[in-house]
Amino acid sequence: MAIQLNSEDWKKLLSLPVIVAALGYFVDIYDMQLFGIVRIPSLKSLGLSDEEVSIFGKDILNYQMIGLLLGGILWGVLGDKKGRLSVLFGSIITYSLANIACGLIPQIEFMDKVEAYKWLRFIAGIGLAGELGAGITLVSESLPKNLRAIGTSLVAGIGLLGAVVGNFTVRLSGDWTIAYFIGGAMGFALLLLRVGVIESGMYKNITHDKSIQKGNFLTFFTNWDRFIKYLKCIGIGIPTWFCIGILAYFINEFGVALGIEEPLNPGDAVMWAYIGISAGDFLSGFISHQLNSRKKAIFWMMAFSAAGVLLFLFAGFKSAWAMYAICVWLGLGTGYWAMFVTVGAEQFGTNIRATAATTVPNMVRGALPAMTGLFTLFKPDFGVIMAGAAVGLLAYFIGFVSTLTIEETHGKDLDYLEE
Repeated sequence: MAIQLNSEDWKKLLSLPVIVAALGYFVDIYDMQLFGIVRIPSLKSLGLSDEEVSIFGKDILNYQMIGLLLGGILWGVLGDKKGRLSVLFGSIITYSLANIACGLIPQIEFMDKVEAYKWLRFIAGIGLAGELGAGITLVSESLPKNLRAIGTSLVAGIGLLGAVVGNFTVRLSGDWTIAYFIGGAMGFALLLLRVGVIESGMYKNITHDKSIQKGNFLTFFTNWDRFIKYLKCIGIGIPTWFCIGILAYFINEFGVALGIEEPLNPGDAVMWAYIGISAGDFLSGFISHQLNSRKKAIFWMMAFSAAGVLLFLFAGFKSAWAMYAICVWLGLGTGYWAMFVTVGAEQFGTNIRATAATTVPNMVRGALPAMTGLFTLFKPDFGVIMAGAAVGLLAYFIGFVSTLTIEETHGKDLDYLEE
């Protein structure tokens, strides 16, 4: 059955909450992926050797991801206690200031520059954690249930292009510090757009009822079925950050292991992957709408990305462009990111929905240090390729099991509370 959208549907899909959430996620992704893009040039400009760039680069990335993990809990709880909009404002101020400060790292004299870089990316991670979950929650609660999947895919499809713009900004500016300043400036510009956005009606309906417990993170752990459901929501997203955080971020190491003579650039790998992810996220909402199923859409996209992982590791490509092409493939397959966050929002009641939608993707991001740790642990004995394969096997096992066993939420009424 063909997808049919009338003018009224498009008016709702292009409403201010959707547009602002999309632009907010654009800036969020720009800032989140910026360190991955400038990791090598920024650390080399601070006087680090190639070996130190590899070691400290992973440390700084892990600090950012731990910040995302903790920030996800902070903003998720605040989103349910204080409202979705309070998170959108607070998070963007936090990460915009942190990114401007990252651009000033070369001028820091009062402490070690690398140590400052770690903590500034940690603070940026805390701020970046709030944007997507609050935006997806607001859009999910603002749109009719038949348009939720398409609306959230529009948010992510537009937002994920921020990584592409980030790579071009670094190239055109010629200085990694300027890219950080631009990210901070875009964030503050977004605050002006947010002034006209109104709070979710579903959330406003429960605002003044003191008997309703809102934003209690521990609620996910007080009921066994709810806890397992929460873990499955997280598990669905694990393959996405394996593809970005291991294969794309460390493509330079995989290139050497594969015997590719031309050096591979992680910034370019991230850019091409996010071109694919953006296209995949645009498609995922329409695929879900067409199949009348979130689970089927995610499953087939995850399977497509798994095939890309096998090609990346074992096809024996010998050119940089072939590897970048596979990054597009990986991105297209993992373009179910918005769908996975939407599933997380749809699994739980209004009183903890923002907590779920904000913590779930950041738990996935926070799992990256564990994946990089396993990757580093396996490399001496297995080599780069088989270490990547071992971590990938674990990530996709978790992803497929979670997808196949979680509750279907397509068309689910979201106007309910979690007991």
